[in-house]
Amino acid sequence: MRTVIFDLDGTLADTSGDLIAAANACFRGLGHGDVLDPAKDQATAVRGALAMLRLGFDRLGLDSVGVEAQYPVLLAHYGENIDVFTTLYPGAILAVEGLLQADYKVGICTNKPEALAETLMQRLGVRDLFHTLIGADTLPVRKPDPDPFWAAVDRAGGARDASVLVGDTITDRNTAKAAGRPCILVTFGPAGHDVVDLAPEALLHHFNDLGTVVRDLIG
Repeated sequence: MRTVIFDLDGTLADTSGDLIAAANACFRGLGHGDVLDPAKDQATAVRGALAMLRLGFDRLGLDSVGVEAQYPVLLAHYGENIDVFTTLYPGAILAVEGLLQADYKVGICTNKPEALAETLMQRLGVRDLFHTLIGADTLPVRKPDPDPFWAAVDRAGGARDASVLVGDTITDRNTAKAAGRPCILVTFGPAGHDVVDLAPEALLHHFNDLGTVVRDLIG
């Protein structure tokens, strides 16, 4: 069974606004203003909570030893405000529905904690479209280790030798490479066209083209 596995943040949805808002809530709690910019710091946002906190601490000239203490604070705020600014990328759901109609299996493999990813997909009203969801803490390892990708494929009932990963970062590229499977990188995520330098097997400029790109790679 042909299978398409998607990254979440920066691939299916623009989650950067809510992630940055959660980080800024931490900085305000420490007595500072909003340190991160929702537009300029998108690329850092999709790298995760710790990356945002480290960037903010660096800008404030604070000792990075305080980053770990703010991590649960950020996650708590994010969990309570997970879908304020988040939006699915144009055409994403129509593209997934098209794959389902063509008898593909589809799943999600993200480095967002599983519970948060489940909550977000439920609130966006699209969780039922995906056969499986593997988060950062579903297994003992996370991307770029290939095991989470394989788990997403296997639990979806897919065939490993007919699978592909759709993502937006070097983490996704390296995950696919470690699994020996092709990778499609989107150019509309925070990294933009810089993903060209990662030499993926294919680029996706708009979800309208997903079906064609996938068929070219795995049939």
